[in-house]
Amino acid sequence: MFDGVGEKYDLTNTVLSFGQDAYWRKRTRERLDLKPGEKVLDLAAGTAVSTVELSKSGAWCVACDFSRGMLAAGRDRDVPKVAGDGMQLPFPDNTFDAVTISYGLRNIHDFELGLREMSRVTKPGGRLTVAEFSKPVIPVFGNLYKEYLMRLLPPIAKLVASNPDAYVYLAESIRAWPEQDQLAAAINRNGWENAGWQNLTFGIVALHSATKPR
Repeated sequence: MFDGVGEKYDLTNTVLSFGQDAYWRKRTRERLDLKPGEKVLDLAAGTAVSTVELSKSGAWCVACDFSRGMLAAGRDRDVPKVAGDGMQLPFPDNTFDAVTISYGLRNIHDFELGLREMSRVTKPGGRLTVAEFSKPVIPVFGNLYKEYLMRLLPPIAKLVASNPDAYVYLAESIRAWPEQDQLAAAINRNGWENAGWQNLTFGIVALHSATKPR
């Protein structure tokens, strides 16, 4: 499915998010508080547009994604790219200073195993930031958002996406995803500690951050 949306993935995301995607990437980079020379894993990096944003910090960043088609769609982005399974990452223990995953954790078949794998490849004391769609915090806005997901997102996707059916899955997976406090609890029980979150755009997106115990 993801191989089939790679070529128009970035354009589709920009249209469907009303241009908020660039802002969300910037805030993810800022929340990770990256330093020049640090090693960073960008998991579920897709076309590596998020990896390029992270690289602005001066850190060494590698894009990893299960979909070779998505990585191929980002062939012109000058960052290292590795095909890998989030439940069995192709990196040694304690490799990275920080790890992040944007809008991909809910696509890992066993996302709690994915969290443990991200912890495994992160150095003790290292940082995690998960950018993921979440529950809007304003009730009226939340209802409008749910209507957008189920009624408007699929037809908009038909106009701009290379595989519109994938965006029906997108809407359904967002609706089924744990709320902010539930995800924080899952992070804390799977190799991380002190998980907290920051809501963006009224809670459409939440940035969950945690550290690996020393």
